[in-house]
Amino acid sequence: MMRLGILGGTFDPPHFGHLMMAETALAQLRLDKILFAPVGVQPLKPEAQASASEHRARMVELAIAPYRQFELSRADLDRPGPHYTVDLVTIIQAQYLRAALWFVMGEDSLRDLLRWRDPARLLELARLAVLRRSGGAPTWEALIAALPQLPDLIDWLAGVEINIAASDIRQRLIHGLPVDHLVPAAVIDYLTAQHLYV
Repeated sequence: MMRLGILGGTFDPPHFGHLMMAETALAQLRLDKILFAPVGVQPLKPEAQASASEHRARMVELAIAPYRQFELSRADLDRPGPHYTVDLVTIIQAQYLRAALWFVMGEDSLRDLLRWRDPARLLELARLAVLRRSGGAPTWEALIAALPQLPDLIDWLAGVEINIAASDIRQRLIHGLPVDHLVPAAVIDYLTAQHLYV
């Protein structure tokens, strides 16, 4: 059975933190492939104006090009919104019927899990591959009260501390500061040529 990871996000822009998280999940969970799935419009961040989906998809393609086991998924981009994680995972499950699925996320995202659409159904479809983060621990009492199965469906990822935020990268670009240590060179070339974030 294929072991498939799904890393969703805005990817505006994709950065080394995304790649490090995916590499960690790939190695520690012995995954066969990780799908990078840019979201259309995030329901929990409707006020945030993301770059056009085609720009974000192309940047993901450029960022993951050197990695044989990483692949772009357009499952969220090629459908009308609103875009919920549970729907994304349902679509991918239908595409990979024989795959065991892991949804890759940071520990800080667990804090919002009860605000997600149908988290119980999400846990039926996929395990959670959760990267530990200092200061990112959620309120476990509320989570377990609502989702008692949750602790048994988490695979913890350890060994890497990622403190890179796309919002900080965008601010650096706006102010003309270098981002070479945060973003792959091919992505920088693309966003510069397309005049993104300036």
